[in-house]
Amino acid sequence: MLKLFEKAAIGNMKLRNRIVMAPMGTTADVDGGYNQRSIDYFVERAKGGAGLIITGANIVATKYEDRPCNQLDNFHQVDRLGILVDKVHQHGAKIAIQITPGLGRMVFTDPFTPPYSASEVESFWFPGLKCKQLSVDDIKYLVQRMGWGAYLAKASGADAVELHAYGGYLMDQFHSSQWNIRTDEYGGSLENRMRFTTEIIAEVKKNCGQDFPVLVKYTPYHGVPGGRELAEGLEMAKILEKAGVSGIHVDVGCYEAWYKAISTVYQEEGHQVPVFSEVKKVVSVPVIGQGKLFDPEYAESVLKDNKTDFVALGHQMLADPYWPKKVKEGHTYDIIPCIGCNECLYAGFAGKCWSCSVNPHTYHETDYPLTKTGEKKSVLVIGGGPGGMEAAITAKERGYDAELWEKSSVLGGTLLAAGAPEFKKDVMKLVTYLENKTFRSGVEVKFMKEATPEEIISRNFDKVIVATGSRPLMPPIPGIGSKNVRTSTEVLLGAPTGKNVVVIGGGLVGCETAADIASRAEKVTIVEILDDVLLTANHCKNNDQALRDMIADLKLDIVAGARVTKIDETGVAYTKDGAEGFIPCDTVVIAAGYSSNNELAEALEDKVKDLSVVGDASSPRKIMTAVHEGYHAIRLM
Repeated sequence: MLKLFEKAAIGNMKLRNRIVMAPMGTTADVDGGYNQRSIDYFVERAKGGAGLIITGANIVATKYEDRPCNQLDNFHQVDRLGILVDKVHQHGAKIAIQITPGLGRMVFTDPFTPPYSASEVESFWFPGLKCKQLSVDDIKYLVQRMGWGAYLAKASGADAVELHAYGGYLMDQFHSSQWNIRTDEYGGSLENRMRFTTEIIAEVKKNCGQDFPVLVKYTPYHGVPGGRELAEGLEMAKILEKAGVSGIHVDVGCYEAWYKAISTVYQEEGHQVPVFSEVKKVVSVPVIGQGKLFDPEYAESVLKDNKTDFVALGHQMLADPYWPKKVKEGHTYDIIPCIGCNECLYAGFAGKCWSCSVNPHTYHETDYPLTKTGEKKSVLVIGGGPGGMEAAITAKERGYDAELWEKSSVLGGTLLAAGAPEFKKDVMKLVTYLENKTFRSGVEVKFMKEATPEEIISRNFDKVIVATGSRPLMPPIPGIGSKNVRTSTEVLLGAPTGKNVVVIGGGLVGCETAADIASRAEKVTIVEILDDVLLTANHCKNNDQALRDMIADLKLDIVAGARVTKIDETGVAYTKDGAEGFIPCDTVVIAAGYSSNNELAEALEDKVKDLSVVGDASSPRKIMTAVHEGYHAIRLM
């Protein structure tokens, strides 16, 4: 048997395997209690085979800050939490309720009211806004409320609580000498800075009993200048064990380096292993490790090598709640891969409903059912990119006949270029998954097939999906037709470049292309018309941080606020701040955006029974829009 599926325990909580669903935020009813959508979401992960589910944070008091997440401070919230717990238990999983005294300097919902923190430090999201220091009486109040929140969790039937003591949030602000500059009994020495947490542990045990499992998620290493170093983090683990915790859940990073905590496509797998494996060496209680462990072989090896006791999966459980079940049954080929886009996080921090780029059902478990009508219908999908493949797969799932026409000899569309860099290999995993799923679903795929309006109309399909993607935009720059000019797509797909390269366009594609070229060029320069790179990138802050740090590490040159005036075979001329400049180079790469391939859609308008245009063929956007539009175009037939 795989070690992943060995029975295990944390304290007296017995678990069916060593797979943990990591805590992630959810939406709530108006009083902060769990709504039906959240219940359905967690139940699906229990069905999928996780051993332990840890909820996102539940704030125990709103005296000092508004509710940022779920709330657990009222007897009348227990009924809905109890339903959640019961339903999770019915599918064999255990559940830990994560509780928090607040976000402190990390409050992101109110730019006008100074948040409370361990000390008068600056707010993260709203620079210039100074926090108020919690008084000793305030601290005692929050300790008491944490004990009450834990009691409510136990009353609901929960198997454990987890303390939200990581990532630069309020409890971690007390832990840190960077954010805690107090001179009373809650500041100064490490023991004093940990006092808030150890008092909470004692209060939880007083309210729930000594045997009720208390986990703590904490950060032994911040990975930023002035942040916590690992040596102190290991001492913290010893203090937590001495305080009586049943298990330690290790996190890495903070919001100043958010991508170290919440992985992006740019991180290597297992990037937190060096930290949690060191924690395991200094404590005897079980350790939960996380950080891009979603390759089953790798996750198994981390357990076998005794680097952790439990493997926690976060966004991978959004992409595919059935990861545990599929691994156990040997169906790893059918796992929907997380691509590290963090669109889930991006939506949550914007105040929207959570969602997932690669799984339209995530957090919409009952919103978007796919029904089989029993009718025989014919579907033609034109284009084998992510939107086209998703549409074809969904058509077969509904019981329809589906053809997919692709003008090239491969499936993948623009994802083939997007996933080409070594640091974007997670995207290529999605291409492989969708390609395999397309063929396993029985879709009739025709390669090298050029679609014409006449043939499509003559076949009289019940539904036509146009998923023809987009093409690179070529701005009207003098000399853009020079022999040394390439598009970013051409370069990412293997077109050669010289040793001195200029990339015109500093958006997401331009920056990723430049970073990819840097591995084989001597000098790479990005020229951007706006005042900085990535200003047009509509993505999550942790992805932005990760890519910016990569650009800095690669020492890419950036010329921002510059308008290119001419390209020739010797280089690129530009103007900036009224002055002229010239960058000599042997290759010029254009990354100025995309335009839709929508001519076929226009030709088919009102000439077929039912027409949908999805993904970039409608307008160039994201993987998420392509996949979701492909799914819904068939679901709503």
